[in-house]
Amino acid sequence: MVIESSVDYILSRTKLAPRVAVVLGSGLGAFADELTDSTDVHYSDIPGWPPCTCIDHAGKLVFGKLEDLDVVVMAGRSHLYEGYTPAQVTMGVRVLHQLGVQSMVMTNAAGGINLAYSQGALVLISDHINLQGSNPLIGVNDDSFGPRFPDMTEAYSASYRAIAHEVARELEIELAEGVYAAVTGPSYETPAEIRYLRTIGADLVGMSTVPEVIVANHMGMRVLAISCVTNMAAGVLPQKIVHLEVLETGRRVQNTLVRFLKGVLPRL
Repeated sequence: MVIESSVDYILSRTKLAPRVAVVLGSGLGAFADELTDSTDVHYSDIPGWPPCTCIDHAGKLVFGKLEDLDVVVMAGRSHLYEGYTPAQVTMGVRVLHQLGVQSMVMTNAAGGINLAYSQGALVLISDHINLQGSNPLIGVNDDSFGPRFPDMTEAYSASYRAIAHEVARELEIELAEGVYAAVTGPSYETPAEIRYLRTIGADLVGMSTVPEVIVANHMGMRVLAISCVTNMAAGVLPQKIVHLEVLETGRRVQNTLVRFLKGVLPRL
């Protein structure tokens, strides 16, 4: 089995046994540098792990310590728009669960639909709308991972969100909450699509995260997810959306995100 081969290889590279993992999105890779006694495991070396082709994604696992806490970071992720299947996109979450991870902290770059947001804002995801036309649980269910019909009422842990807000208040970081709509991309949305998403209750839009969250919940993992509003969605501002701007905004706010993650991870 591919997952077992991946697990065996990773165990040959590190002795750490993290219970918490962080997934870093576009332009948000700085947190991996905060870990001490770190070991890099490149995706290209892990059996069966899909290569990371997205610009600004490092494409590696980083095992290390945040003070006394063992942490593993996915520095880069796979997306459906790269041509991968839902199973491939979520393979990393499956592997990390088999390694003992019980808590997932997801980050992503997102377009701001809610007009109350500003570019560079951090937004806690409270719920999602899956518009990717697929679900990573389609097919034969592996009962050893989880149930055929997993509940998604609290896909984003309410207790983790409460902790996140407490940390944000202590650090004087403004942290909103919102609903994230997942689309496939890679083209950005049209202004009409953004008006539709706003109408159905979406505050943010992006091309990742939701498949991973579904799989994490399937296996009983608890999830915290944070979006960085790297751009306002199409039609909100009278300008085109450029990916380099997305990356630049992510880099501009990543120090704030690093402070937030360093505060929240030990409390999960």
